[in-house]
Amino acid sequence: MNLISKEFIRNIAPQLDLLNTLGGGTAQAVVRVDKREQGVVVRVAIPAVSPENFHVVLDNTRLTVYCEYRHKPEDQVAAPLFAQTLDLPANLDLSRIDAVHKGGELQVRIPFKDAAAQKREIEIKQR
Repeated sequence: MNLISKEFIRNIAPQLDLLNTLGGGTAQAVVRVDKREQGVVVRVAIPAVSPENFHVVLDNTRLTVYCEYRHKPEDQVAAPLFAQTLDLPANLDLSRIDAVHKGGELQVRIPFKDAAAQKREIEIKQR
């Protein structure tokens, strides 16, 4: 005999995580930065957090990914669930950054700058 249904557990898990956060804890997020041939992918997975609760902010070369919980979308007060700030290197093209949420994971994709625009040493000619 099951005293607690799977449906109940699915519904209560986000509230328990929120209560933990309000008590001074943080959501258990997994952050991973993968280097690819075309650029880097910042992956953020947080159990039971819906895509509309994620936010990605780029301030010069600082990328901040955070989540917040609002009981209702129109609420003025939000509880912070997670925040991570990364300083990005100069070889990334920040004008072409994009983010997508799929499979329960946020992926922020940042391509490398054009190889021709990379730092290089200039040969000095003698005359």
